[in-house]
Amino acid sequence: MRITDLTRRQGDFLLKIDNAYFEPGKIHGMIGSNGSGKSTLAKLIMGIIPADSGCIDYEGLTPRDITMTGQKPYLLHSSVYQNLIYPLKIRGIEPRAELVDQWLEKAGLQHKRKQYALSLSSGEQQRLSFARALIFGPKLVIVDETLSNLAPDGVRLFESIMEQQQRENPITWITISHQLVHISKLCDEVHFMEQGRLVQSGTPEQVLKHPTNPSVIQYLANTEVSFKG
Repeated sequence: MRITDLTRRQGDFLLKIDNAYFEPGKIHGMIGSNGSGKSTLAKLIMGIIPADSGCIDYEGLTPRDITMTGQKPYLLHSSVYQNLIYPLKIRGIEPRAELVDQWLEKAGLQHKRKQYALSLSSGEQQRLSFARALIFGPKLVIVDETLSNLAPDGVRLFESIMEQQQRENPITWITISHQLVHISKLCDEVHFMEQGRLVQSGTPEQVLKHPTNPSVIQYLANTEVSFKG
């Protein structure tokens, strides 16, 4: 997916991306301070809000291929099962029992399929939302702060699902997170945003360990994190 001359003004804030490329089949990390434009860019990619100008070339992807998960998942007022199969229903895909059971097991919800989804714990709701985002076989997934406030075992579960997906059938991920250890561990490329601009992109090694942009250096200096590996 290539972004060219993309702009979106919201009040005093202006997002302006001159050029960005998200290589297919890779995990891309999006980092930067609050208010830097990360979530705005995600909403533009999803088509939730329109751009004022510019182009997003999806390189053949359609809205049916793209999904997004957020920090506060929206769940239907129905069962775990009905929530999970919803993306299949709206795409006219038969919810095969084998597929549903597989994702219930991955999410650790195999014994709660009939439970009212909104009665789940916050961590269980996040796991359900994540499974629901992946069950229909998307080609681009945007993860917007989904891992925030999760317990360590929940973060490990999300990471393991992403790693398994990339081993078996690589897709494109854009994960927005302040958890730099997670970004360093999983991502193939990292993109740093500041004040609506994309100021540095590269491998985790280049951006997180050997940054060249002063804003990235300052951001990392103010972030308490230890990188592994």
